[in-house]
Amino acid sequence: MEESIRHKGIVERVEGDIAIVRIAQTSACAACHAAKMCMASESREKRIEARLTAPVQVGQEVDVVVREELGWLAVVLAYVIPFVLLVAAVAGLNKLGWSEAWAGTGALVSVAVYYGVLRLFRDRLQRKFTFYVESER
Repeated sequence: MEESIRHKGIVERVEGDIAIVRIAQTSACAACHAAKMCMASESREKRIEARLTAPVQVGQEVDVVVREELGWLAVVLAYVIPFVLLVAAVAGLNKLGWSEAWAGTGALVSVAVYYGVLRLFRDRLQRKFTFYVESER
């Protein structure tokens, strides 16, 4: 069976074969018993568009599922590539004789351009990163 990432959520609305599901995204320390005392915990609600695999109703608790390999791909696209690009740009621009300030600025611009290119391909990426709703049994 294929590995997957699952989050529990509540269906807010259904639009055709798509459900809008509200999930609570919590940090690791949010579940700690002392979280209220230390104020380090973080919890936010997110709304996810997910394809339906079975009929669901508004208010129903469901699992939102995505393939684990897509989670890793998202990490690579969002964090690893920009980091490598930033370091390579600073090193390369310094090697070309740019001052540290200008090399840093150029590196930041290169990362901004990278995220701009990702934005241009967002429709293609959205088709690849598909979430599914599995109803609770």
